[in-house]
Amino acid sequence: MGKRVAVVLAGCGVFDGSEVHEASAALVHLSRGGAEVKIFAPNIEQRDVVNHLKGSPAEEKRNVLVESARLARGNIQDLAELKASEFDAVIFPGGFGVAKNLCSWAVDGKNCTVNEHVHSTLQAFHSAKKPIGLCCISPVLAAKVFPGCEVTVGQDKNVDGRFPDAETASAIVELGCKHVCKNVNESHVDKANKIVTTCAFMCKAPLHEIFEGVGTMVQEVLKLA
Repeated sequence: MGKRVAVVLAGCGVFDGSEVHEASAALVHLSRGGAEVKIFAPNIEQRDVVNHLKGSPAEEKRNVLVESARLARGNIQDLAELKASEFDAVIFPGGFGVAKNLCSWAVDGKNCTVNEHVHSTLQAFHSAKKPIGLCCISPVLAAKVFPGCEVTVGQDKNVDGRFPDAETASAIVELGCKHVCKNVNESHVDKANKIVTTCAFMCKAPLHEIFEGVGTMVQEVLKLA
C-alpha cells in the first residue's frame, strides 16, 4: 500500500495562491512514488487577488479553498478536516499564497502569524514524528513554527542573479533556525525534525530543474514516511 500524503494548497496562481507548477510537480512525483494523495486548503478569504496578466491587484474577493479546488480538479477538503492520524506525511507547495494566506510573511516577514489550521497541522505531523515537505517560500512556515529546525530556500546570497529573494535565508536565521544552502535541483533533510525542503522558484531556473528539485523533496518525504 502506498504512503498516504496530504497536500496543502494556498489558492491557485503564483502571485496570490499556490504556484501551479510546484503543486503539479509535487502531485506528479507523489503519483510516481505510488502515494495515496488527498488535497486540502483553508476555507478562508484570500489576503488579496492579483491579475496575473497585468501583475496588479484586482478589486475582487476570492476564497482559498474554492480557488485551490481548480488545482485539485474539485477533489479537495477544508484544511480544518485534516487529521494527521490518517496520513503518513504532509507537503506544502509554494507560491505567494503561502506567504499571504497560510501566514502573513508577505506583510510581516519574520514577525508573521501562521493561520491556526496550518499551525495545528504542522504541529500534529511534527508531534507524530511524520515528515513534512515544503518548497519555495513555504519553508518559512517551519521556521516560524519550529525554532531551531533546518531548512533551505536556496542560497543566502543572490548568486549570479538567480536567487533574488536570498534575504529570506537571513530572516530564517534570525528566527533561530539553520539555513542550509542548496541548489535548485537539491533538497535538504532535517532528520531530527523530519522536515524536507527545496527552493523551487526561489531560484530563477528552468522549469525542468524546478521539477527535479521538487522531486527530490517528494522522494525524501516518502523515504521518511
